[in-house]
Amino acid sequence: MRRFRFAAVLRSAASAKQWSEQARRLESTGFDALYVPDHLVGDRLAPMVALTAAACATSTLRVGTLVLANDFRHPAVLAKEAATLHLLSDGRLDLGLGTGWLAQDYAGSGLAFDPPGTRIARLAEAITVLKGLWSGEPLTFHGEHYRIEALRQQPSGRPRLLLGGGGRRLLELAAREADVINLASRVLPDGSGPDPADTGFAAKVDLLRAAERYDELELGTSVLQVGDARPGRSWSFAQGSEGSPQVLPGTTRDVADKLRHWRSEHDISTYVLHYDDDLDRFTPVVEELSGT
Repeated sequence: MRRFRFAAVLRSAASAKQWSEQARRLESTGFDALYVPDHLVGDRLAPMVALTAAACATSTLRVGTLVLANDFRHPAVLAKEAATLHLLSDGRLDLGLGTGWLAQDYAGSGLAFDPPGTRIARLAEAITVLKGLWSGEPLTFHGEHYRIEALRQQPSGRPRLLLGGGGRRLLELAAREADVINLASRVLPDGSGPDPADTGFAAKVDLLRAAERYDELELGTSVLQVGDARPGRSWSFAQGSEGSPQVLPGTTRDVADKLRHWRSEHDISTYVLHYDDDLDRFTPVVEELSGT
């Protein structure tokens, strides 16, 4: 049984001081990591720059992305940036990747929004390129989407790879390639939101249990509600209502017991707080369970 790990998603700050203070608060209260999302729309900091600042403000807190949209960056460029941040953070980078899914990002930037199968195939090639370049050896790769010619990059070094998603093809890819899998809702092919016909978490864990590498995988998910629901908060991405580990009503003890259940019965040991206004409610849970 893996120990509990806790992370929190932070999106923005009004100043460098505030961003550093937020990172240090997470570190001091038992969180393992600070994660930054990756969208071109909305009030969000650029992930890699924000993570560099967070790493410089802390000493033990891991930093990571939840998750980078693969279509926004060529993997040779990302490999260089990730290896650099991994080195300068003393090995504290969790590189989270996904296909990219939000149609607004693509429409606003003029990027082509290809069908899910194409985006997943491109992500699979990108992972091959990333791992090849992180080895420090010359890489030649001729794929359908990327072409690399005897490229050798330094610094080398491989950050921990996190893949996030909820569809079968993405989970099968994650089972082959990832260190950490963040179980999420499957989204509609048009990128407008979650698929209401999606299956629940238990079925996704059952799919992963058939993988050869299952014992090597760390399973996690995002916490979308702690305590009572607040007005204006949409739970469209929370699967299975109160039965889901994404929705955690009740007292600190209730929440802690529920997380213990999902770890013991379904191997989900990593939990990422998705909204910073839940931080005060979730911190006592982290303090109770962190490291156990």
